[in-house]
Amino acid sequence: MADTLTLFTSIGLSEQKAKETMKNEALSSALKEAVTQAQRVHGASGVDKAMGTLLYNMASRLKDAKRLAFLADSIVQRKICTELQLAAALDFVKSHPQDPINQKEFEEACGVGVVITPEQIEDAVESVIKKHKEQLLKERYHFNMGLLMGEARSALKWADGKVIKNEVDMQVLHLLGPKTEADLEKKPKPQKAKVTENEVKAKKEEVAVNGEVSTGEVKSLMEQLRGEALKFHKPGENFKTEGYVVTPNTMSLLKKHLDLTGGQIRTRFPPEPNGILHIGHAKAINFNFGYAKANNGICFLRYDDTNPEKEEEKYFTAIKDMVEWLGYKPYAVTHASDNFQQLYDLAVDLIRRGHAYVCHQRGEELKGHNAPPSPWRDRPIEESLVLFERMKKGLFAEGEATLRMKMVMEDGKMDPVAYRIKYTPHHRTGDEWCIYPTYDYTHCLCDSIENITHSLCTKEFQARRSSYYWLCNALDVYCPVQWEYGRLNLTYTVVSKRKIIKLVETGVVRDWDDPRLFTLTALRRRGFPPEAINNFCARVGVTVSQTTTEPHLLESCVRDVLNDTAPRAMAVLEPLKVTITNLPEDSQSDVRVPDFPANEAKGSHMVPFTCTIFIEQSDFREVMEKGYKRLTPEQPVGLRHAGYVISVQKVIKDAQGNVVELEVNCCRSETAEKPKAFIHWVSKPLTCEVRLYERLFLHKHPEDPSEVPNGFLSDINPNSLQVISSALVDTSVKGAKVFDKFQFERVGYFSLDPDSTADKLIFNRTVTLKEDPGKI
Repeated sequence: MADTLTLFTSIGLSEQKAKETMKNEALSSALKEAVTQAQRVHGASGVDKAMGTLLYNMASRLKDAKRLAFLADSIVQRKICTELQLAAALDFVKSHPQDPINQKEFEEACGVGVVITPEQIEDAVESVIKKHKEQLLKERYHFNMGLLMGEARSALKWADGKVIKNEVDMQVLHLLGPKTEADLEKKPKPQKAKVTENEVKAKKEEVAVNGEVSTGEVKSLMEQLRGEALKFHKPGENFKTEGYVVTPNTMSLLKKHLDLTGGQIRTRFPPEPNGILHIGHAKAINFNFGYAKANNGICFLRYDDTNPEKEEEKYFTAIKDMVEWLGYKPYAVTHASDNFQQLYDLAVDLIRRGHAYVCHQRGEELKGHNAPPSPWRDRPIEESLVLFERMKKGLFAEGEATLRMKMVMEDGKMDPVAYRIKYTPHHRTGDEWCIYPTYDYTHCLCDSIENITHSLCTKEFQARRSSYYWLCNALDVYCPVQWEYGRLNLTYTVVSKRKIIKLVETGVVRDWDDPRLFTLTALRRRGFPPEAINNFCARVGVTVSQTTTEPHLLESCVRDVLNDTAPRAMAVLEPLKVTITNLPEDSQSDVRVPDFPANEAKGSHMVPFTCTIFIEQSDFREVMEKGYKRLTPEQPVGLRHAGYVISVQKVIKDAQGNVVELEVNCCRSETAEKPKAFIHWVSKPLTCEVRLYERLFLHKHPEDPSEVPNGFLSDINPNSLQVISSALVDTSVKGAKVFDKFQFERVGYFSLDPDSTADKLIFNRTVTLKEDPGKI
């Protein structure tokens, strides 16, 4: 211990830094090896601080331990003498993972032996200053000197930065002379142009179609996927990724891959067709399709259809519909089952190579991480080949035999299953197969077959990354790179297929598209625009950490889009009849209502206005209360868009004392005193059904036993759905089609439900308005 500390301090590390280094076992071991190598050449006291610093930086930044001796030797031989050269050397070995390293190419790439003379530096700086002379004389010492440094360094890649800086300082001083008092004053900051309220509003209302436009301060998904946030490898440079396994055949397989793809980015979205996509999948769709789109690549929609027991045609169709609804078009729609024969052939090859065996342990024995080792692990290869063929021919019962791979997964699970027996007809291949590959076997091989460059998946698959690389390399096939990102979760909901089926079976919800769920079909039915979901994914961001988000953030994205796209209409959910006594009984006029009051150029529609109108019951109070601004016997109110103010003349009640009708007088707004509020109304309306939705669950985390001890089914919100069967809506909605969206003024955003008929329209409330109607 003391010897190591002395060794590290001998190369110029402080005692504290040396002790910190010793705590990191891998770094300590690498540095010890590098310093020992240096001392063999230069002696115990011959390693100066400059060399020691380079050795430390090399040991701490090198990812491939087998290059340690090579790089240490380059530093010891004083071929690598600067930090700049070291950075180039590290980059070179990362780009050349296979032996032997071409010494000449390495030295050229690292500037070994390149001598930059003072005259070259002087000439380069002089040239840069000449280029910017006019601006320099104008701005003097307020000029950005970093620009001069940057350009001079670009011209002389291997020059010492300090020497360049000194030369820049000297030549600037010669040109401008000493600093004056004016030069020493701080440069005034340019004033920001004032942003008007309308500009702020306009910015907020921007929508992202296919993730392409940003909302407010949030970068669009496309910007994020093009940007520096993702440190992904370039196609063909898979080996530069940390943890990627390089074999003797890697470089030739990558060359073949590049020849086939032309260096194009290829991703895939690989859902299992055994359920409906949910909000979490929206992030996966945006990430996979968006990353390909942002980088001029292609994305496959691949159905992982390897479990015939759970797959149904409706799921295949619904998944493709939802991908296209979000605005993405797959380059091709493929199926894992397209490759069943090839996957089988590869499994035979895996057995032949000694990496797989037929096992007879039962399923229950293999569960968990402490399963007993298989007594059949070392059975002869020929025997496993015969037994695997018998599995394929249907000579074993279900559960009687499996094919297992000889490897340990990152989570410690031993020998995962590659094939199992299932006597269930497959959706696409019928009875052709009775053995089916597992996810762990299929996924990476289908990625390889499709020449995927970036296999993007959620964080829980990180534990399968080593098996992904192992299997491709064990079979000597092209190996893509697996990248993990954080899963997107929402509070107040469940998205598990099993739990949604329970909700459907117990009658809590009607089906997978019940608008209280967060499946994509449910969100579409509720009226959520696809652009809003894409915007939400952009707001959540491309993070590697798991994200749990409140539904109101998604709802905010929905409002931003609908505010700009949903035309206005007037609807009264709890009607109160109002008779205007000073208008003739047969009077009728047409009132023009703008579709978008903030931008009347976007169109308008006409609604009838007669002596009988209907207003919301909540817009009238018989007894005046402090702060109440709408209609009372003492307080008139304005009618939106009509140009009238009404005043109560008579309150009519039923036998129980409930107000059932008002008789009022009206006068033109221009002649009346300005009322405190304007309310919406309808006349000669359509009778429609309106469904109002609230959160399905009472608690944030219905699946958490500490929050909901009796299980998620005990946490159902009894008020999650309110059906108003006789709401009144103005006639402008008459020709609406399914999923058409409207803002019912002062009430909320609504969408036409597929249950609608020619005789009765049904509207789902998508989201409420931001404003509290009571404040209007």
